[in-house]
Amino acid sequence: MPELNVMELATSGATMLVAEMVRSSWEAVRGAMVGIFRHGSEARAAEEIHDLDLRHESVVQSSEEERAAVEERVRGMLLIQLAGFLQRHPAAAAELSALIEEKQDSESASGTGPVMTAKGNTGSQVLMAGGSITGSVSFRGEPTQ
Repeated sequence: MPELNVMELATSGATMLVAEMVRSSWEAVRGAMVGIFRHGSEARAAEEIHDLDLRHESVVQSSEEERAAVEERVRGMLLIQLAGFLQRHPAAAAELSALIEEKQDSESASGTGPVMTAKGNTGSQVLMAGGSITGSVSFRGEPTQ
């Protein structure tokens, strides 16, 4: 993964964490985050993990109807948490970047990454963000008259 600035890395990290919170691999990701947060003191790592656990709990306990809104709110809180931590402990950036890359690679290999479908978008544009596109992509629109 190319070198990212703190906000880009924090954004990618927050997105990855929210996605992992509802997967069976959450405990492994949480364990990796403990190691990353240890770039501060042990006490600080415990505080950061406590905050992470509270956010995880709010996501998994949310109802299906409110899940998207909860995930978006948690993503914002994680962005702030990670950006602040990375600014105070820039040495942790390489580990977080490696974790994000590992999760992206495993999603690509298993085909479990995000899927986007856009239908009925006549006269509009679709914006995709958050990573690279692998495989084939085709765009087809109605002919203009």
